[in-house]
Amino acid sequence: MVDVFSGRLLVSRDGRSVDPEEALQNKVVGLYFSAGWCSPCRDFTPVLCDFYTELLEETEPPAPFEVVFISSDHSAEEMVGYMRAMHGDWLALPFHDPYKHDLKKKYNITAIPKLVIVKQTGEVITDKGRKQIRDKGLSCFRNWLEGADIFQNFSS
Repeated sequence: MVDVFSGRLLVSRDGRSVDPEEALQNKVVGLYFSAGWCSPCRDFTPVLCDFYTELLEETEPPAPFEVVFISSDHSAEEMVGYMRAMHGDWLALPFHDPYKHDLKKKYNITAIPKLVIVKQTGEVITDKGRKQIRDKGLSCFRNWLEGADIFQNFSS
């Protein structure tokens, strides 16, 4: 993930700047393309929240997983409101970072919501994260982990 977000800062839900190298190292990363105005997004975000919470707070050790939100909101205020109201305690690309356009192009995002699961290199494990979470729940994480080449003791 260092390659993908190299030289950039991410923000936490409470607005702190976060170094992506530190926050995303040795983790499976879900790039969540979404917006508060999008009703399918508002429908899926609570499902993603539950998935994230179960993986990080209810497993020992916490699963090596992180979400980075890439906003399609109309303003920074909308993005912050959506994050505070509905998001889990995950990270986001700052609203004004033009890099979001590059990411949408790189991962071929033509509609939202879209959850693209990527390896440390930025290589795609699956671009069907949303469907897999809906269909398989937590068990899909094990497949992602196997595809991510991360060696860690994790059992779900």
